[in-house]
Amino acid sequence: MATQPEDIATPPLDRETLLQRARDRAQLADFGDLWFLEPMDQLIAASNREGRLTADGHAAQTESIVKGLTSRLRMVEDIRRHPEILDEQVEVAGIILGLPRTGSTIFQRLLASAPGMTGIRWYEAQNFAPFPGEERGHPVERRAYAQAMIDGWLQVAPELASIHPLDPDAPDEEILILGQMFVSTMVEAMNFVPDFAGWLNGYDQSKGHADLKTILQYLQWQDPARRSRKWILKSPSNLPYAEIAAAAFPDALLIMTHRDPVQTVPSYVSMQAALYKLSATVSDHEVGAFWFPRLVDWMQRFEAARARIGEHRFIDIDYRQVAREPLAQAERVLSRMGIAVDAGMETVLNEFLAGNKREQRPTHDYAPERFGLDEEAIKRAFAAYRTRYIG
Repeated sequence: MATQPEDIATPPLDRETLLQRARDRAQLADFGDLWFLEPMDQLIAASNREGRLTADGHAAQTESIVKGLTSRLRMVEDIRRHPEILDEQVEVAGIILGLPRTGSTIFQRLLASAPGMTGIRWYEAQNFAPFPGEERGHPVERRAYAQAMIDGWLQVAPELASIHPLDPDAPDEEILILGQMFVSTMVEAMNFVPDFAGWLNGYDQSKGHADLKTILQYLQWQDPARRSRKWILKSPSNLPYAEIAAAAFPDALLIMTHRDPVQTVPSYVSMQAALYKLSATVSDHEVGAFWFPRLVDWMQRFEAARARIGEHRFIDIDYRQVAREPLAQAERVLSRMGIAVDAGMETVLNEFLAGNKREQRPTHDYAPERFGLDEEAIKRAFAAYRTRYIG
């Protein structure tokens, strides 16, 4: 296994140092329930042992951890001062899951654009607690922080612009928040930690989702206009942990997006390669060798979970149908969630689609050979899935 270049000297990540940095930044000390320390310790140990972080990557990983801990401190304090936060009635109407690169991002944003719907905005996912002095409903500094992150990422890995549309105000994945509690694949997106990934598969992540529900209440309290709206969540990494998400939000429709793994596997591997490029030293073939079998495992775990959850909770959305008739597919889901679709809503959805066409972004090149992937091997590994959903 490759190691960090010898001329890059970075201190090991240390739990107490990170906690203290967050305390200093927030000028607060109460983290609330300390359940997160166990997965935090696991991530730190794996990062120090196998993370391959560059100097910039070490700084980015440190900032990611500290900002999440800081948001937690600020939220605990806000709830102490405003216990009515926990009275917020949050309705999660739908959770999008499926293999990565199945059109779930654009589909979430399409649904969230409908009147009566909302989602976690990217800038909120980066810092879910308001900054000091922030005027309620006007998170200028948090938006600026998020835009600076995006600008920095695109300088190092410009190919991300073609892979995942980055927008501070657009809805995005809740794993960005769960990662700040060390219970999602987001914490490893820019940190090559296979040992942690294996450990996470056996860890009960339900406390993370319990905290996520509180954070949704917190976000709704920050923006009272959301009180009458239904939330749409989305994350491909819900796939192997579908039962946890389904149990956390028992009234949510589970929306599974589908696309041929022959396209999705190399596309996602290329995305991971671009993210590792931001902060770690990992070859393209190593990325492919790690993520291909992992995605196969995700699907196998999901198929067993879906049978236990029950078909009544699911609706299936084909990527090809979304490309041909996006409005019709959105209306299918909205109707199942109890959202009435009228001419006014169709106008709003069409306006969103007009401003978010795939051709408005650069072409995404993800040739499988670059990552040591073989099309026939992908077809064999996902044979049952392709027969059932792709045809």
